[in-house]
Amino acid sequence: MKNSTDLEKLLRSIDHRSYPAYKDTKGSYSFPKYVLSIDHVQGDPFASPSKVSIQIQGKAAGFPSETYDKPYKRTALCDYLLRLFKQKIDKYNFKAKGSGKSGLISVSKCGQEILERTACEISPSDGSLMIRLEVGFPANGRTINSQELIKIFFDFLPECVNSVCFYAKLDPRKVGSVISLSEDQQYIREQLPILGLTSFIANGSVLPRESGVSQRPMKDSVPFTSPASMEVTLMLPHRGPVAGMGIPKGITLIVGGGYHGKSTLLKALELGVYNHIGGDGREYVITDASAMKIRAEDGRSIKKADISMFVNDLPNGRDTVSFYTEDASGSTSQAANVVEAIESGSSLLLIDEDTSATNFMVRDELMQRVVHRDQEPITPFIERARLLYEKYGISSVIVAGSSGSYFHIADYIIQMDRYIPREITEFAKKEALAFPMLTGPAGEPSKPSVSRCPSPSPEVKGNSRLKMKTMGRDGFSINRENIDLRYVEQLADSEQCTALGYILTYAENSLFNGRNNLQSVVNALENILRSKGLAAVVPGSYLPSGLAMPRRQEIFACLNRYRGLNV
Repeated sequence: MKNSTDLEKLLRSIDHRSYPAYKDTKGSYSFPKYVLSIDHVQGDPFASPSKVSIQIQGKAAGFPSETYDKPYKRTALCDYLLRLFKQKIDKYNFKAKGSGKSGLISVSKCGQEILERTACEISPSDGSLMIRLEVGFPANGRTINSQELIKIFFDFLPECVNSVCFYAKLDPRKVGSVISLSEDQQYIREQLPILGLTSFIANGSVLPRESGVSQRPMKDSVPFTSPASMEVTLMLPHRGPVAGMGIPKGITLIVGGGYHGKSTLLKALELGVYNHIGGDGREYVITDASAMKIRAEDGRSIKKADISMFVNDLPNGRDTVSFYTEDASGSTSQAANVVEAIESGSSLLLIDEDTSATNFMVRDELMQRVVHRDQEPITPFIERARLLYEKYGISSVIVAGSSGSYFHIADYIIQMDRYIPREITEFAKKEALAFPMLTGPAGEPSKPSVSRCPSPSPEVKGNSRLKMKTMGRDGFSINRENIDLRYVEQLADSEQCTALGYILTYAENSLFNGRNNLQSVVNALENILRSKGLAAVVPGSYLPSGLAMPRRQEIFACLNRYRGLNV
């Protein structure tokens, strides 16, 4: 392996040459405490930045094994180191001068959620650390300015690496607090099924966010306080006793006036499938990891999904056991979202009346009298929610502000009053007696079919010239095919969207065969990702830095919204 002196000599030798000469720098170079690898060199200063990685051997990094011996600890530790590294590296961003992206130094920007990312990885076997970042190799016009790149590689990066990537240089108390928090969060997750809960919200949690474009906690907001009747106390390994509201399995209704915190509570539960950093306010808001937010999604494509549990006897005679459309209505899209959540293995559905199709959620007595059941092909969710729980073990948490019909079927009813939850189940049930429950449908529907077996698309399989572009958290495109993920609301980061693009392409090339159903395909993907990480689905000789691991549910959501899905 070449060393840092070799790299410096090479850079000086190509100074003032045309930009393609930077290609000669590709390779690995040993520095005193780490190895610097130039994995990909950009074509010109205006192109996507060059890909660089830094590897520190486990013995040199020195992190105690108890900080990375479990997957959730590794994710938490890498998240912490990545945040520190970004703080350091941002001070040097564009300090090296030149044209276009010259002098850019960037690494993944983490949000409030703690995600497994390719930007920072630690080996479970020996604690070796890998940091991946992007660097804009400097040039004046298209003439190499290697003196500025020498600043980056020999001044800026060593300062950042030496201050962040070695345990001896860090505050052990802060590292310990990160690991302790991850253990406490994992303990709560493991206790949920044991206690028969779908979620837990600790007293004192701060649920409101700073603004619609900021996920930081709102200052001076009302801390969460559990109703006494739903309060649960957990003895956490590090923090000790923590009391909060436990939402039991079954059907839970969240009601209240506008702006009193109903949707804020549901949003916290949606993102409770991820762990959050200390100081976020939602550190101890933990939700069943398989929970799926369900909403109407006008215009989405549906590829031969079995929505017959909710939609039958269409006037045009269309098949709803294998329903296909390129432009779904609100009700059919929400029906498809429910059955696709069932297919993905979700055991908790999260539904907000505000983003739901009204006719999918409920039909009142007057409407049933005017438009008879025999004339309505849609069976609303209210008539299937109990079946979903009692037969399939799928719980529901539903926010309702205008329809009291759900009082009849709810197991627990929570009223949000100025951001304070109050359990009003007994009172609401008593009031509901004056409004008789609507008659449900006769008979019991069969469980939705999961027989869809995707075949590879000839436009994608074997095509080495695919162009992928991520559009923030809204989705991504492969060539000219857009996969719209705007309404997959539990995607927390654009890097998850980018990862989904690679996952979809890998599935097209390696797993779609016309014989294995969608469940089998996603099971195979999960096994590959769990054992080999995202590197297994990314082609090429290097792993990009900007990828974050999505959940199983988002993989399903991505495949189901792929208009090129050939089933």
